[in-house]
Amino acid sequence: MKLETFSDGAVVWRDGTSNAPDRSRQVRDALQAAIVDHRLAPSTKLSEDEVGEAFGVSRTVVRAALQGLSHAGLVTLERNRGAFVASPGAQEARQVFDARRLIEPDIARASARNYIPKNGKLLRDHCSAEAEALKAGDRRNAIRLSGEFHLKLADIGGNLILARFLGELIARSSLIIALYGRSGVSVCGMHEHRAIISALAAKDEDKAAALMIEHLDHIDHDLDLERNPPSPRPLSELLDL
Repeated sequence: MKLETFSDGAVVWRDGTSNAPDRSRQVRDALQAAIVDHRLAPSTKLSEDEVGEAFGVSRTVVRAALQGLSHAGLVTLERNRGAFVASPGAQEARQVFDARRLIEPDIARASARNYIPKNGKLLRDHCSAEAEALKAGDRRNAIRLSGEFHLKLADIGGNLILARFLGELIARSSLIIALYGRSGVSVCGMHEHRAIISALAAKDEDKAAALMIEHLDHIDHDLDLERNPPSPRPLSELLDL
């Protein structure tokens, strides 16, 4: 029995003793991690046979995992063609960031209300990890970490429904940045994250909300929505398990 661990902490046991729903969830989580990490680029074909072989599971398990990713907007299922990593267009990109601008200021306000000192340490440590990824030139990991910063704010805010909705939006944002982000620019700026932390620590709800809107505008404006999407590559070259 072999345990595989992925960059977001998701794990897969390669043994066949777990039930199908559990295995499907593990495959779904691992594929989502690969998509968010940009190991699986937009438009990559997700062959049921290849995915099943990679994870040591049946096509039935793979199909359930792909359907779950489709419901989350990360995979597109095309009749008679199969499953592909979603490739959001410019209109969808705008809608995703419009949705984030609607909910994240309220999340920032709630985070300011609920803020306690240990939250600040958690967030500052996270910013340090982002900075290290940028310093190392690891843009893929930096984008993932910057998205996780927003999810940590949602956890502090305490609204589980908003946090779940934001999780989907962050995953879609990662796809959008992979497609349209200008090199080195679409990663959330360290100074903007740290400014938000300072507003939270001061319990300044209005400032936290305003800084969040400004921050999201900055990310949005750094997207080149006229860019042609990259050519897809074979799954076997991209799914690094």
